[in-house]
Amino acid sequence: MVRLLPRLAVGAAILALLGLAVAYWRTSRVPAPQEIAFSDFLRHVDAGRVASVKLSEAALDITLTDQRVVRTIPPPGFFGTNAAFVTDLARRGVSLEVRSTAPSIGLQYAPLLIAFCFMGLLAYGVYKTTTGRISSIDNRARTADPDSSQVRFGDVAGVDEAKEEVAEIVEFLREPQRFQALGGRIPRGVLLVGPPGTGKTLLARAIAGEAGVPFLFASGSDFVEMYAGVGAARVRRLFKDARKHGSCIVFIDELDAVGRARGGHSLSHEEREQTLNQLLVEMDGFDPQLGVVVIAATNRADILDQALLRPGRFDRQVYVANPDLKGREEILRVHLRKVTTDPAVDVRSIARGTPGFSGADLANVVNEAALLAGRNGRQAVVSSDLEAARDKVMMGAERRSIALTEQERVTCAWHEAGHAVVAAALPQADPLHKVTIIPRGRAMGVTMQLPETDRHTYTKEFLDTQIAILMGGRVAEELFMQNMTSGASNDIERATDIASHMVCEFGMSPLGPLAFSRQGQEDGKGRHVSEETARRVDAEIQAIVMRGYDRARDVLDVHRGAVDALANALLDVESLEGPEIESVLARSGLTRAH
Repeated sequence: MVRLLPRLAVGAAILALLGLAVAYWRTSRVPAPQEIAFSDFLRHVDAGRVASVKLSEAALDITLTDQRVVRTIPPPGFFGTNAAFVTDLARRGVSLEVRSTAPSIGLQYAPLLIAFCFMGLLAYGVYKTTTGRISSIDNRARTADPDSSQVRFGDVAGVDEAKEEVAEIVEFLREPQRFQALGGRIPRGVLLVGPPGTGKTLLARAIAGEAGVPFLFASGSDFVEMYAGVGAARVRRLFKDARKHGSCIVFIDELDAVGRARGGHSLSHEEREQTLNQLLVEMDGFDPQLGVVVIAATNRADILDQALLRPGRFDRQVYVANPDLKGREEILRVHLRKVTTDPAVDVRSIARGTPGFSGADLANVVNEAALLAGRNGRQAVVSSDLEAARDKVMMGAERRSIALTEQERVTCAWHEAGHAVVAAALPQADPLHKVTIIPRGRAMGVTMQLPETDRHTYTKEFLDTQIAILMGGRVAEELFMQNMTSGASNDIERATDIASHMVCEFGMSPLGPLAFSRQGQEDGKGRHVSEETARRVDAEIQAIVMRGYDRARDVLDVHRGAVDALANALLDVESLEGPEIESVLARSGLTRAH
């Protein structure tokens, strides 16, 4: 009943507003009578043309015998000094009606009442909208029931070191007394840092699932709002709910959306800084006896406010990196458990062919393979499905609908053959996996290499080799087609980028082991250089790229027969796998350099 009172009040106000509006409208629509002189009124009376008179102190409303209505103003005090006039009118048969001069109070104040009602309704609507918005935005954090959380550490693969670092949090949430008896304090906050798709959110869910505690989760963007104070209210509500549970995990995804370093010139920084300040205060206000652990994830730890990272807030940073070969194999096995798979599938071979893939990429590979097997009518996923799915994720989908002209096909074949021959001839290059002139993604052709082992650092020789391989396509166009095309644009861009890293970040140039701002960008990581130094940096970048170009030209000039053989094979079958490439090159006298 109490909840109905505001609605009933609003309904009554609306009805009153409508009634006043209708009454005022009806009154305002009555036409004003014509005004005549008082002497004309007297002549009408003498002539017997007056049917009725409405008397008031302010005016006389007269209805004539021809049904016209007119009005006149009597002289001041006329009826007081001429009382017999009224009697004479009655004697002449004129209908007399006396009325008050004051109009209806409701009609008199109708415009003012209408304005007040409208303003009241407007204020009530703004109040309900604001309170409704605040009440809804304060509840954006979702809570996962511990009984329904099925994610465990066994479902998280490829991040063994990260799991070891957070395992003690699970033990604390299960048996807090064992740690408290020794005077130990569990970290209040754990920051998961790593590239996108490496399983940071999945790892946080696994912690909650292993500990059997509620899991409150929200995104950093949930706390950002244009209304002042709303973000801070959301943070207060989130931690208030967390304290009700006693022991729980609060997970904030994409922490950099709200935890960016304070300051700057953003128009919205004041509200964001208020939200960040509230988050800092809440993380400081935890009771040490409470089992509330805040876990956050970000891939931009470098832009976070330093106050977040100090001990007592996010005490511990756990780096969740892309998995290595062993980790990729474990991740594939986890995802393949949900898919009907042929027993002959070599999971390690697929894992070896996916260097640099994140957990999300590997999950996408398995899903694409299952879809491909379904489209082909197979009852289980086979190795060819997984390999095709890997190539699709790595290089893009085949675009067989693009109709290349014969000249474009020939140019593309020699271009890709140039890449492949340089890669096969140089000892530092990774093995060739596939060469195709079928358009994939935005590329008209692709030369794909797969490393034999995971590579964590790069030598100067390896980077020089990569530049030479990238230049192989352009050199092949010049040597065999006597022309140049725009197909080498991406190769040139990548080669220039590698050379820029070598000079500006890796110190692999005669300029020495110094860091410079790359391409004139003030990114805060390199030294501010003079114009003369910038010219020397540009000259070194050009020299490295041109050395790779000359090296590719020397290789292709020596192995012209191998380029011709590989290009003609591509024109025949359009796509060649690693063993087929080696066979074609071996027949032309070129074997892979080791």
